[in-house]
Amino acid sequence: MGGWDNFFLAQVGASAALAGLLFVGVSLNLTKILEYPWLPGRALEALVLLLTVLVVSSLMLVPRQAPQLLGGEVLIVGLATWLMITRLHLQARQVIDPSLRRPFAARVASVQAACVPFIVGGITLTLQSEAGYYWLVAGVLGSIIVAVLNAWVLLVEINR
Repeated sequence: MGGWDNFFLAQVGASAALAGLLFVGVSLNLTKILEYPWLPGRALEALVLLLTVLVVSSLMLVPRQAPQLLGGEVLIVGLATWLMITRLHLQARQVIDPSLRRPFAARVASVQAACVPFIVGGITLTLQSEAGYYWLVAGVLGSIIVAVLNAWVLLVEINR
């Protein structure tokens, strides 16, 4: 895994810090968030994405793992994340305000685009291809971007 340690180490710290800030921010706006039945799921979505980055990055830092084992671990985390996120989206679809359907569809697409690279990266690492690392970069950065955008809505846009 030569050269990737620093990247994943940075992501462990960044995702943990962002998850902590998300908790603080949500607690400050909890009353307003609970007024809208689809927003608690959005908060959980952001948290799941950040925790996925934290877990995957932590797994990547475990020394002397066989590539197949590492790929399998990442694949399991990626699939679990995708399932949780998809469940949240299906639940939100039931209660979301009809005027927000179009932005909701765009959000679903962006979150799926952030989750799928973890699955592809896990499969690719299992096949012992270094391309898996680049898929993980896409998943990590996509997840952080989507989680921060969700946090922005929960912390700033909700107060407009």
